[in-house]
Amino acid sequence: MKSIAVNVVLALAALLAISPLLWMVSVSLMRPGEASNYPPPLLPAEPSLARYTELLKTGGFGRAFLTSLGLASAVTIISTLLNALAGYGFAKLQFAGRDRLFALLLGALVIPGQVGMLPLFLMLKGLGLVNTWAGVIVPSMASIFGIFLVRQYALGLPGELIEAGRLDGASEWRIFVSIVLPLMKPVLVTLAVLTFLGNWNDFMWPLIVLTDGRLYTLPIALAALAREHVVDVEMMMAGAVITVAPVLLLFLALQRYYMQGLLMGGVKQ
Repeated sequence: MKSIAVNVVLALAALLAISPLLWMVSVSLMRPGEASNYPPPLLPAEPSLARYTELLKTGGFGRAFLTSLGLASAVTIISTLLNALAGYGFAKLQFAGRDRLFALLLGALVIPGQVGMLPLFLMLKGLGLVNTWAGVIVPSMASIFGIFLVRQYALGLPGELIEAGRLDGASEWRIFVSIVLPLMKPVLVTLAVLTFLGNWNDFMWPLIVLTDGRLYTLPIALAALAREHVVDVEMMMAGAVITVAPVLLLFLALQRYYMQGLLMGGVKQ
């Protein structure tokens, strides 16, 4: 009986947590002005995909969706590889100043990201990367948290396998690709999901570095949509659904690997 009560409470808590998302989807299927009625309806009287069709017909939003997809995918691939290389190096390779350098990186975690935005912007301006997609990609190519997460996971990898590869004459790169990467699959999937989510939802930095509306990412396009269609609740909700759906599906598809990597990478093995 006690377990039933616990399950009921958890089910109600889960329903309460996802109720805003469910209502967002419901409103996006309503006719124009229907959500503004009082009291607001929970379900559309006549469900319609007209708001999605109208939204995607406007070139700006569809273009922003493809831009965000391309940028987030590129950053995820590059960042996951670089963080994996650095994390493995800090965990298993011996070099001068390794521990001090890692401690310095961890110390930098306490510095808010907003503090470095102005110097970073000036550096990118000097390199001619302002108002380019490269200006969005370059600052996200590696992260201290990603290096830390991979290092903690790599500490638990069996050193015997790595030494066996060296005794067989394999290069460090061959050992990393053939032995280390397959063993780090859970933490790499976790890191990839976190990186993709962070870059997909990033609003502040693309807003700073991009000035051309044709280069805008989806969060910026959604904010512009909210300003232009402030009274069109159904249109804004359709835009929010398009923004949330890809990352939600990605998380659900990779949830098993995500949880495994997060739990195993959070502590020293």
